[in-house]
Amino acid sequence: MQTQSLVALALVPLVGWRLYQRMRRLVGRQKSVAWRHWTAAILFPLLLLMLLLPALGSPAALVALGAGVLAGVALAVWGLRLTHYERSGGDFYYTPSAHIGIGLSLLLGCRILYRLVEVYDGALAHAEAARQFGSSPLTLLVFGMLAGYYASYAIGLLRWRRRNVAGGG
Repeated sequence: MQTQSLVALALVPLVGWRLYQRMRRLVGRQKSVAWRHWTAAILFPLLLLMLLLPALGSPAALVALGAGVLAGVALAVWGLRLTHYERSGGDFYYTPSAHIGIGLSLLLGCRILYRLVEVYDGALAHAEAARQFGSSPLTLLVFGMLAGYYASYAIGLLRWRRRNVAGGG
């Protein structure tokens, strides 16, 4: 068996395990921690800007990234409506819609696995795969959805916290 195949076989269970762990965490009640929401609200737009630069030369990549962000924001608005909010004492808790988070995580996991199979199967040379990663319309669509969703969802949670602190409950 080739080294590339062994690496791919080792990475598939690792990616699967991380997705499983992430999905387990998404299903239940979570404590709202403001610095985590701020991190997501700032980090994901910065990552989008970093991916925007290599995509500037490709209209298809720009459209895919923009469509992904718009879809992610729409999912976040819908997800915030489905979220169950609680305040217990001085702490804030929320239970997000598990279906949206799991769906987006699976989408990202499938895209990562597909890219790994492409690279390790030899369909793309390693240098070519690295160059294409930042400008692949499908990858940018998926990442745009994730970034748009998590940034918008975090902003929604911060707004909810602020309303509840100001409103006293």
